[in-house]
Parts: sequence; C-alpha cells; structure tokens
Amino acid sequence: MSLPLPMYKQFHSAAGRAEPSAGEGELPPKRAEHDSSGRPRTSLTLRVGDLAKRTGKTVRALHLYEEHGLLAPAERSAGGYRLYNRSSELRVRWIDKLQQMGFSLTDIKQIVRDVERSKSAPHAMQRVQDLFREKLDETREQLRRLSALETELTASLAYLVTCDSCDSEELLGACTSCARHDCEHKTPDLVAGFRAH
Repeated sequence: MSLPLPMYKQFHSAAGRAEPSAGEGELPPKRAEHDSSGRPRTSLTLRVGDLAKRTGKTVRALHLYEEHGLLAPAERSAGGYRLYNRSSELRVRWIDKLQQMGFSLTDIKQIVRDVERSKSAPHAMQRVQDLFREKLDETREQLRRLSALETELTASLAYLVTCDSCDSEELLGACTSCARHDCEHKTPDLVAGFRAH
C-alpha cells in the first residue's frame, strides 16, 4: 500500500546549509510583497526567530537542523535574512516528533537519505512503514513497562501511608516487622528493597 505523494515529498524537501547571521530573529515577522525572483508572494514568510516562537524551538535548534541538512529557508530577504514558510513549520514539527521517538539528528539525516535513495515512492514509503512499525512496537513495550511501574508506585504509596501514624520514637529497625500493615499483602518491592542487604 503506497501513501500519498505529498508525504513522500516531505522527505524530499530542500535542506541546504546556511550559517547563522547575527541579529536574526530580532525583528518582527515580515510579509514581503515579492519573492527574490520578483514573483508575488502568496504565503506567509517568517524570520528564524518567529519560526522558533511558532514551533517552541530555540533559534540555535533551528540553526542546528540546518547544519544537519534537515531544514532550509524557503528564501532569503534582500537584507540577507532567512525566510521560512508554513512548510518549514511542518518540517520542524516533523523533526521534533522523530526526536521524541528517540531518533538523534544524525539518525533523522540517515532516514532522509535512505528515503531519498529509494527507487520509487511506494518503496520509500515501505521503508517508512517498517521504521514506524518498529517504533510502535518499542513504544507499546515502553508503555507496558511504565504501566507496571505505575502499579508498583501506587501500591508503595498505599503501603507507606500507614507510616504517617507510626510512633515518632519508633526506630527504623522496627519497620522490618511492622504490625500496622496488612500481613496478607506482600510488601511492595520498592519498599522492601530498603530492608534488603
């Protein structure tokens, strides 16, 4: 099953390198009437600081994406400022989601290369499906581990709440045979571990 071509194109968006320019992002957003080739501009343009604000990223992070070849300005203004558009916002969100999945910028760069080297759009998207399927399995396993941890923490807190009524003069050694807890229930490992040697 092949995915829509626009998704395939997302992996092929231009990503040229550009060095940071002093003072970028300090000016308010600018909507120029024409692009660098003289054609009327129909989409919103943003300077790097504005793109950072809209995506919740730092300017340095965006520059780092550029250095890795993962993001490129749509164009430059007459004054040399990087100008981005809504496609750039999508690209930054895409990078952020992959980072949340555990991929480094180097990993993401390799993913992009692998997709771009694919023989066809269906072949490229099959590679993406395989990658996402693997990450989904890892995510579900992580959720299972977190759910077990949640259960253990809940049980431990429920066990420890009895300690609030303990005699303030009681010695710590008495905790190993505390009569205030229900002996029918196993002491949670997170609590019992303090007693183990």
